[in-house]
Amino acid sequence: MKTVTLYTDGACSGNPGPGGWAAILLYGEHTLELSGGEDATTNNRMELTAVIKGLEALKQPCIVELYSDSKYVIDALDKGWARGWQSRGWVKADKKPALNPDLWERLLALCDRHTVRLHWVKGHADTTYNNRCDALAVAEWRRRKG
Repeated sequence: MKTVTLYTDGACSGNPGPGGWAAILLYGEHTLELSGGEDATTNNRMELTAVIKGLEALKQPCIVELYSDSKYVIDALDKGWARGWQSRGWVKADKKPALNPDLWERLLALCDRHTVRLHWVKGHADTTYNNRCDALAVAEWRRRKG
């Protein structure tokens, strides 16, 4: 299997408000930048969407080194929370409804297709591709803010 590096970020102006997401895929000499947004969303939805769009861009199952500054995404995958929510019908351990089940369903299916290795990076630090994702995501929400 090919090993691909994926950097992602989401941004939102207000929570909810206009939001943007970005993903950068790196494979050998190749770099693919993706970005988009929504008019009314949350930061966590944009973080999830960035990962989903990055993984959906892969044409075959890959080993994916995922770098994100979202503790929400990284912890929910790494600590098994999202699988637990799914197994309980999108209910958290505290009996409250899990947020964003539509996106988690898509992301977990993609994690079944690919081998995803999770890496948390500090946001707004010296991580070139994370900073580029942030700039792309912010540009997307600014376009929607009007």
